[in-house]
Amino acid sequence: MTLQRAPFYHDVAEGPEAQAYWVTADDGVRLRFAHWPLKNAKGPAKGTVLLFPGRTEYVEKYGRAAADFAARGYAMIAIDWRGQGLADRMVEPRYVGYVEAFSDFQRDVAAVLTALGTLDLPQPWHLLGHSMGGCIGLRALNEGLPVKTASFSAPMWGIGLAPHLRAAAWTIGALSKPLGFGGRLSPMTSPVTLVLDQPFDDNTLTKDPDMYAYMQRQMTEQPDLALAGPAINWVYEALKECRDLRALPSPNIPCLTFLGSDERIVHTGAVHDRMARWQNGTLDLIDAGEHEVMMEVPKTRTHIFDACAAFYNSHNT
Repeated sequence: MTLQRAPFYHDVAEGPEAQAYWVTADDGVRLRFAHWPLKNAKGPAKGTVLLFPGRTEYVEKYGRAAADFAARGYAMIAIDWRGQGLADRMVEPRYVGYVEAFSDFQRDVAAVLTALGTLDLPQPWHLLGHSMGGCIGLRALNEGLPVKTASFSAPMWGIGLAPHLRAAAWTIGALSKPLGFGGRLSPMTSPVTLVLDQPFDDNTLTKDPDMYAYMQRQMTEQPDLALAGPAINWVYEALKECRDLRALPSPNIPCLTFLGSDERIVHTGAVHDRMARWQNGTLDLIDAGEHEVMMEVPKTRTHIFDACAAFYNSHNT
């Protein structure tokens, strides 16, 4: 396979040099992924982190994370899922987050895995799934994702909705596709991407003003990367996928999961439940952490990346 180069916005990523590529899923949807090879390092890479981003995200958001992993001896890749970043958008207007079915994300995983074979990435591979990427990653593990370990940051194994809103989301979502309004923006969500719509004070992502400004710069300088609220059908399909995953056993693979004590986006009870059923799993509760624990205050970020590297190192043989 010959990979076609894709754009990558180094100026806003603020990380090591990256190479981005286009890849096409088996249903014709064009995706983008980025590869941060370990350059100018003392010795070969210890392995490669397969970073599965969350909803609304894009590969440049993890430029600083790539630097953190490079400092600890790891190469990294990250994916633009269908419907976000520079991957094909699924509906108009393009700012609406949409997926036809959550199983489509496994098409994205399969396409990128095929492409990664061309790059001959350093082994072993380690999964790191954030938020929605944790949901996609858990499904991928159950379908044989070839990684040595699994790590998660605020995984979306349940969605943080009030009971009355959850009931409404199920009802409206079930009707949305047959009645033709599944691509509409979900009620009470914004047409503006979160970091530009939500002031730093009491935001739900991070307590670190520098990291929040980093995300805001990316959105203002490269607005084509932006994604706003989810479509009605996205919410419905996400609820179904979380329900279906809940019935599955935990994979037989070592797992390390981080969850902020101040998490307000994913359903924390679902994370606790899953990790209580993960035989080789550890739940690391991050004091005062919001949703983006990899983008929290410096002390927290250092802990996260040190813990991931130590975890990966302990399972590299």
